[in-house]
Amino acid sequence: MPGAGTARPDPASGLAGAERAVLLLRPALRAEGLSLGVVRVDDPRVRPAGPGEWAAAAAMASPRRRDFLAGRCAARRALAEAGHSAGELRRSGRRPLFPAGFEGSISHSGGLAVALAAPGARVHALGCDLELRGLPLNSAHLVLGPDERTGLDPTAADAESRLLAVFSAKEAAFKAFSTLLGGEAPATLLAMATSPVPGGFRAWPRGLPGQVIDVRVRPAGPGVFSWAVAPVV
Repeated sequence: MPGAGTARPDPASGLAGAERAVLLLRPALRAEGLSLGVVRVDDPRVRPAGPGEWAAAAAMASPRRRDFLAGRCAARRALAEAGHSAGELRRSGRRPLFPAGFEGSISHSGGLAVALAAPGARVHALGCDLELRGLPLNSAHLVLGPDERTGLDPTAADAESRLLAVFSAKEAAFKAFSTLLGGEAPATLLAMATSPVPGGFRAWPRGLPGQVIDVRVRPAGPGVFSWAVAPVV
């Protein structure tokens, strides 16, 4: 428990810092052909865009419903920036289905929803992940394979932040591979391997080491934002 002189983390400050950090990434994202949408879950303009979203939201508990609707709103903003005026987004299972001719990805954490979108003529697949909550070190075995755990020193001061960065990178890559590889995509985070590169990580399915994708990882308030892109070349 924090002592009397210990400052408690301010969730509102962390959320504002994360939102600001992600918005500042817009020029870098545009340079990769990506459009960005950012929405707070408490934005009063967040609402379903059609009967499918109404029905899906009605079946969810309140916290999940707010995340779901904010994510859909963020996706519409990203698509609008990319030149597409989208209505409601259908889904396949838990995955959002972006309009024909576009690829996209949605993530939400800590009261903030973020989405990326791009024309299919520019990218084959993309994935993004926002993580504003910490990840305990005792969960490393769920994220990192034995080869990756050797590079994580649990006694280091930045061990938890490094684990969170790898986790977020794998989440973003997982989404991109799901689109890119279909039935051959890795089914778990452990089924992917990573190696650090400047600005992020390189990720690949352990069963398909030739399928490599680069993941950018950037600080976002108390956490990180990651995105993975398979460009059309």
